[in-house]
Amino acid sequence: MGRFLTRFRDDEDGATAIEYGLIIALIFLAILGSLTAFGDATNGLFQKAMTAINSAMGG
Repeated sequence: MGRFLTRFRDDEDGATAIEYGLIIALIFLAILGSLTAFGDATNGLFQKAMTAINSAMGG
């Protein structure tokens, strides 16, 4: 039993998976943040275009 606990304590395989998971989570948050910022800017652009089209059509 002591040998099992020593091997379990010294095993670092799971640490690598956790590190990759954290890296993926950070990349996801960066992508989500940029899409949110880009979406807000794009929404304003489309609103201006729709207003211009509506006024050009006499509406």
